[in-house]
Amino acid sequence: MFDGGDRPTGTKAEIYAELASQLRGLMEGERDAIANAANMAALIAWGLADLNWAGFYIMRSGELVLGPFVGKPACVRIAVGKGVCGAAAAQKTTMLVEDVHAFPGHIACDAASRSELVVPILRDGAVVGVLDLDSPNLARFDDEDRKGCEALVALYTAGSDPF
Repeated sequence: MFDGGDRPTGTKAEIYAELASQLRGLMEGERDAIANAANMAALIAWGLADLNWAGFYIMRSGELVLGPFVGKPACVRIAVGKGVCGAAAAQKTTMLVEDVHAFPGHIACDAASRSELVVPILRDGAVVGVLDLDSPNLARFDDEDRKGCEALVALYTAGSDPF
């Protein structure tokens, strides 16, 4: 279960290991995808420093639609192939963008965002959504963040029923 204590500290690997442990506890006995996404977004926003947005976009009728998140109000719909989220969905691969203002077609939902990490959520090879993290810092995310967030998404996908 989530202990609600201080933000995890240590190396990024240690922080992501702690977040994974907390996520397992939060999802124990709960398979609802929306409830688990809401708790996961809150856990990431609590557990990782220097974020201004953490949340989900869910695939609905061929486009990404805003799901559970923590942060300022956001873009409601994103076309596949548009912006960082849409690119991650179209390519079925994690997108790590050091400077979103240099990303062709970036969608500025929050002008304060400077870097972004988007992990696609796949079921049976199809994109069913994405996890989206934004930071006001340039180059906030690195390969350790990619690996850590991909591991969290894998836990989420295994522990939740489809959307």
